[in-house]
Amino acid sequence: MRFTIILAALLASVSPPAAILQSREFSPLEQQVISLTSKSIALRSVRGEGNETIKVAELFRDTLIEAGWDPAEIEIVRHDDTAYFIATWKGSDPKLGPIVLSAHMDVVEAKPEDWERDPFTPVVEDGYLFGRGASDTKFDAVQALVAVMELRKSGFKPRRSIVLAFSGDEETTMITSKIIAERLRGAKLVLNVDGASGTLDETSGEPAYWSWQGAEKTYADFELEVTNPGGHSSAPRDENAIVQLSNALARIGEHRFKPELNDITRDYFSKAAQFESDPLLAAAMRAFAADPTDKAAIAVLRGNPAFAGRIATTCVPTQVTAGHALNALPQRATAYVNCRIFPGHPKEEIMAELATVAGEPAMTIREINPEYVVAAPASPFDAEFVSAVTRAIHGSFGEVPIIASQSSGASDSMWYRALGVPSYGASGTFMRDSDDYAHGLNERVPLANIERSLAYYRILLTDLASR
Repeated sequence: MRFTIILAALLASVSPPAAILQSREFSPLEQQVISLTSKSIALRSVRGEGNETIKVAELFRDTLIEAGWDPAEIEIVRHDDTAYFIATWKGSDPKLGPIVLSAHMDVVEAKPEDWERDPFTPVVEDGYLFGRGASDTKFDAVQALVAVMELRKSGFKPRRSIVLAFSGDEETTMITSKIIAERLRGAKLVLNVDGASGTLDETSGEPAYWSWQGAEKTYADFELEVTNPGGHSSAPRDENAIVQLSNALARIGEHRFKPELNDITRDYFSKAAQFESDPLLAAAMRAFAADPTDKAAIAVLRGNPAFAGRIATTCVPTQVTAGHALNALPQRATAYVNCRIFPGHPKEEIMAELATVAGEPAMTIREINPEYVVAAPASPFDAEFVSAVTRAIHGSFGEVPIIASQSSGASDSMWYRALGVPSYGASGTFMRDSDDYAHGLNERVPLANIERSLAYYRILLTDLASR
């Protein structure tokens, strides 16, 4: 039986009470997902004063306990001003590595004065749920949690344990992400549900294709600095920290790292080309997949910002500070360069290449906040996993194409991969590209495919946890 969800029923325990819900008919499972996601969005899980990430974890814990889980199966561990969450449904064979569902509970900051709607007041409107964390990634975390609850209610007996592992600082320091990965380093594989893996057709709104993420570029920030004795601006010297650093940055800005492929990006370029409406770009994607040294294809792909970062390492100057007075020679000039490094290259190698390209002997270069990221290899192109997700997607969404992909980083997956645990981005959510407002204003997620997404998780987990 279907029924209409009304505001009082859905958001009775959500604060603030001004949360708005447009009446719409939803199934009981849809109601459960929307209600739980809305309650989590209303909790301001942002790093710093007033961080409510632990309340999100407690909300999820209480939901599992209400569904019959033993409190002893659930852990909430505090760390600084945040917390992480691990819930374990034990399998029949404790010797087997578990299947881990990974997500995060924290969100990036959002300023209410910049939004059309208050970012921490969940709103359902025109088939979307609006609010900070809607698409990144409370909706996905809730769908995974509800799917596991439903699978357990059905009487399924997993051979491998199924673990829900949600970090509390993925958007900032990733310390809890690292802790969780180290605790679960014996896992068989990780299903990272952070962000939509499916793409909807922009016109029809129907599923167009689904991609699993098997690799990500390594995130790295480098500080570049030139120092001088300084002096009065009326007595200029040949060496000027601002000029020296500016010239170095110009050379870095013009530098292009060697294009390359791995099994995952080759699969992406060869298959995703069929969905590209620009014939020239589609041809370049196919040509690059066949030959990563094809200069014509490289030129086309580099000319498109959406593809420039997919073919090679990229390093971009992002911040500059210099000087101390309008009438003084600069004593110090500092810049920050953000790099997204193609898998297989250590950060030290890229830092050395930047120093060579800069060509400025007076410049120093160092990585900042290295403890927040780690270089990680691509997960294996595992035929067993690909077959399992293909069956699950086709069984719930129909015969949509399946494509491998590599992200620009960084996600919790890197910590698992660095430990040798295969991790795959494998969310059941489908979205239009034009609806991607993660980290931006008016973040939202479509609600039309909740039941199909839950079916995907149940099919996939039944398959993987039975092996």
